[in-house]
Amino acid sequence: MFARITLAALTLALLSGCSTPSPGLGSKNISYGDTKAVELITNEFGSTDLQMIAESMTRSLAQSGVLQGRPVVQVYDVKNKTSEYIDTREITTTIKTQLLKTGVARFASDNTDMQSQVDQLQLQNQSGLYKKATVAKTGNMIAAQYRLEGSISSIVKRSSDYKDVFYKFSLQLVDVESGLAEWMDEKEIRKTTER
Repeated sequence: MFARITLAALTLALLSGCSTPSPGLGSKNISYGDTKAVELITNEFGSTDLQMIAESMTRSLAQSGVLQGRPVVQVYDVKNKTSEYIDTREITTTIKTQLLKTGVARFASDNTDMQSQVDQLQLQNQSGLYKKATVAKTGNMIAAQYRLEGSISSIVKRSSDYKDVFYKFSLQLVDVESGLAEWMDEKEIRKTTER
């Protein structure tokens, strides 16, 4: 009887502890912001630029009509031709995510993840660790019909009063068999700072 009362009291204490808000830790100068808010801290490439590029390219490619029947696409790293560090992989990851959500394309392992895919297949087939019935068979990967590749470049102009940065993002979808570009688009962004 005592064990039941103790267990009930413990359960009640745990449940009531879960319903109270936890106190915040850390600095009082930090707060969460709106991830879709326009970020204008500097005129360097930022989160708003990444979102604008990804949304523009996704919309353009999805509406182009090229991706009929959910073809397989392989994504290549975007070439960064600017003088600043830009995580171009995040741009392509966002574009891939949005295209997958629309259901217009499927994606093969991209050029940087292909070795991981090969390593996993070799591990399953050659290690002897897995049940034969569950092992992924080699030679069954789906080849990409298209490759998606692009670049980002910038032109920076300075004067004593202003700094102007012009970004140009280009993306193209190329048919792997024919080598023909089936779709291309660009997104331009200009950011000016007064000193």
